[in-house]
Amino acid sequence: MIGAIVGDIAGSRFEFDNHKSKDFELFVSCGKLNGSVDDDLKTMLDSSTYTDDSVMTVAIAKAILRWKEMESPTCQDLSRIAVATMREFGKMYPLAGYGGTFEMWLHDETMGPYNSWGNGAAMRVSACGWAGRTLDEVKAMSRAVTEVTHNHPEGIKGAEATAVATFLARTGKTKEEIRSAVIQDYYALDFTLDEIRPGYEFDVSCQGSVPQALEAFIESTSFEDAIRNAVSIGGDSDTIAAICGAVAGAFYGVPDDIRAKAETFLPSHLLETLHSFESKFCQTSYRDAGDMK
Repeated sequence: MIGAIVGDIAGSRFEFDNHKSKDFELFVSCGKLNGSVDDDLKTMLDSSTYTDDSVMTVAIAKAILRWKEMESPTCQDLSRIAVATMREFGKMYPLAGYGGTFEMWLHDETMGPYNSWGNGAAMRVSACGWAGRTLDEVKAMSRAVTEVTHNHPEGIKGAEATAVATFLARTGKTKEEIRSAVIQDYYALDFTLDEIRPGYEFDVSCQGSVPQALEAFIESTSFEDAIRNAVSIGGDSDTIAAICGAVAGAFYGVPDDIRAKAETFLPSHLLETLHSFESKFCQTSYRDAGDMK
């Protein structure tokens, strides 16, 4: 799950200023502000930060922790807890950069799902790929936390594809096996990053960003390379890198130095929840380097 957060933070400064190259600093801390509104705004925009992708990823992790404490929990229980927890976290972090309709949903407790196919469904779901014990349970959990907002078939599909790929990655499947599963049940993946990079543009739909994020993982040679792949195509950089990072983190593991730097950007509340979730669900040992195919 930390992989999704790393991707979000690394991609954050390129969301509205795409960088079509793999050559960039992974994290940039906010420089010194000098009191000039224009200069200070540019400094902040050029700095790395966590966004709504990280906040909602951790919110879903917290929801799962709460759900698992129940006796005989059902998927309906998980949906209910996910709604309450996402709204709780949204109010705690009101400036994280939510999409317009989702922000309305956060603050209107009478508002139900709104038929969204946006990639917000996929960026927040990686905890399901870690907490689910079987593929069927991962799919059921993914649907339960997704359809409360993104109940369009493409939203549900994008989230499930991400959760399934994360589960397969953490349970020892090869890249070819993961790719085959994605092609069979979700997306064609009939392109390479080099082919789409020149013309790829900002796209917040699941169908226009999840396949690209998964291909960025498949073409990678390491966790860091996966994040660089994701950012290099442009588009909705923080979310594409978060989705890619979720799968890459489960497959490769996240290097200690990258994790340590990313954690410096997180508030203590998010960090504590992340660590609680990881201590319960993320103890699976990663494959040896020789097995990474």
